[in-house]
Amino acid sequence: MTARDERQVRRRRVFYIPGYDPFPPRRYRELYRREAAAQAAVSGHEISVTPGAARGGWGVEARIEGAEVQTQIEVLVWSDIVRASMGKGIAATYAQLLRTAWTYARTGALWRLMRLRKGPVIAAFYPVAVLLAQLALALLAAWGTGAAAATLLHPWAAPLGLAVVWPVLAWFRRQDGRLFAYYLMHDYAFSAAWRGANPPALEARLGDFADRIAAALAEDRDEVLVVGHSSGAHLAVSVLADLLRAGRVPADGPALGLLTLGQVVPMMSFLPDAGRLRADLACLSEQDTIAWVDVSAPGDGCAFALCDPVAVSGVAGPAKRWPLVISAAFTQTLSPERWRALRWRFFRLHFQYLCAFDRPGDYDYFRITAGPRTLAARFAGRAPSRSRIERPLSKHRHRAA
Repeated sequence: MTARDERQVRRRRVFYIPGYDPFPPRRYRELYRREAAAQAAVSGHEISVTPGAARGGWGVEARIEGAEVQTQIEVLVWSDIVRASMGKGIAATYAQLLRTAWTYARTGALWRLMRLRKGPVIAAFYPVAVLLAQLALALLAAWGTGAAAATLLHPWAAPLGLAVVWPVLAWFRRQDGRLFAYYLMHDYAFSAAWRGANPPALEARLGDFADRIAAALAEDRDEVLVVGHSSGAHLAVSVLADLLRAGRVPADGPALGLLTLGQVVPMMSFLPDAGRLRADLACLSEQDTIAWVDVSAPGDGCAFALCDPVAVSGVAGPAKRWPLVISAAFTQTLSPERWRALRWRFFRLHFQYLCAFDRPGDYDYFRITAGPRTLAARFAGRAPSRSRIERPLSKHRHRAA
């Protein structure tokens, strides 16, 4: 740990990269405001959230661990790209289902992902199963309607039953705010469409965000912290790897940290055209400039919990130092009552890393983002989880030059 990592933090910049989410940054601002207040009530923090000057961001003034800290949080805005990718009709979504399933099966990624964690693979099968079930019910309704038409009108009227297929499918789609089948299908299709690469529009957005991080590294700050949640984790890895390779991380600048939460990196890195991501993972794993802590929990069925994203992707070299893989241990950091209330709310649990814990351990999102210690200092000497998975399982291991 360097001297800049040991300094007390009084001014911090946080750059948050969300996963595949159609909602604007204000959703994360309100989530932070609500959960910070809940954590403060448990842990004795003093935290206030104020409107931020940065686009898609907010300010935080806190007194934690006896120190006053000012933090500015900014969110990578790519919700418009997500919404555009979700703007598919019913027929197009079923075509996506076939292409996505074929991509993961034909490339061998599916079978290898199943050997890591069953939970996120089951989550990937969920929209496929639900959408096929909806189609089956629509066809069953068509058969019943056709049989009735043939009985009441004329045998030749049986094909009229097909007219109900589309209305039934359209009704199911209107219920997706509760079922999430279309949403998840679009999410997996977004990754599979480019076989592990980022689409140009997203790469351009990452380039702009990297410029903002580089500008923050030239400011009078004590720490710059990049946080990537869910599929935002692999985007955060790529952004920081680009800054490192371009020589844009000053040796005398603020402490720089990377916090990845509930990552699903293997869903991308196991695909054949993810050479850029695999190179980025290898780059970050061996450097000594950025502290990288990866937090997940076996209770999160939507994440590849405790899977070292570098090692399982097959790009860990002898000089590997990062990430530090630790567990948020939901069954210990949430009271039995709270755990029972959340256990089967899979999507809510996937966001628990950004929320309050009523029995917090050494992972506390608000201490990390608004407290007086750098990420490196806070986890210095912390042993990695003993149950982490490091088996290199990806079939595709080539890296972009």
